[in-house]
Amino acid sequence: MTGEKKKKTIKTIRIDVDKCNGCRACEVICSAFHAAPKYSSNNPARARIRVIREPYSDIYVPVYAGDYAPAECSGREKYTIDGKEYDECAFCKAACPSREDFKEPDSGLPLKCDMCEGEDEPMCVKWCLADALILEEREEEVEEEGEEEQEELEIGLESLAKKYGLQKVMDSIARMSISKRGAS
Repeated sequence: MTGEKKKKTIKTIRIDVDKCNGCRACEVICSAFHAAPKYSSNNPARARIRVIREPYSDIYVPVYAGDYAPAECSGREKYTIDGKEYDECAFCKAACPSREDFKEPDSGLPLKCDMCEGEDEPMCVKWCLADALILEEREEEVEEEGEEEQEELEIGLESLAKKYGLQKVMDSIARMSISKRGAS
């Protein structure tokens, strides 16, 4: 049945910017955790968290990846922090067409924080020695998850089709399905 509500634990990461010292351990452990195989490499460009850094002004702002945005936002607000001007994109959690942040460097696929699925808490929270990243959990009633998973799958396939062409993606899927049938 669609439209049924169920209780789900929602995890979020609260960021205390006053405690962040800019060490970027969160970026390192995130990229290592999501490497294939796990911990086999370290490339902060693959991390689902970024630290906006302005070391001379002692400004460090961790931002973790959120949902993919298929279009650019219309807001281009400017923020001034300790005399340094930042545009709104610097603090945005979305991967979108106008910037390369939170995109897989090789494929261009959007990255999204998955809270280190399978772990009791995200690795960035565990490794943050300054306690700037804090895991918060709350119970919430949500719709069944089938539609959200389908949407994420379509976003990934669309991104691959844009990069490599629809026919190439379809050929790859066909080859994969043939090899799976042969293996079973």
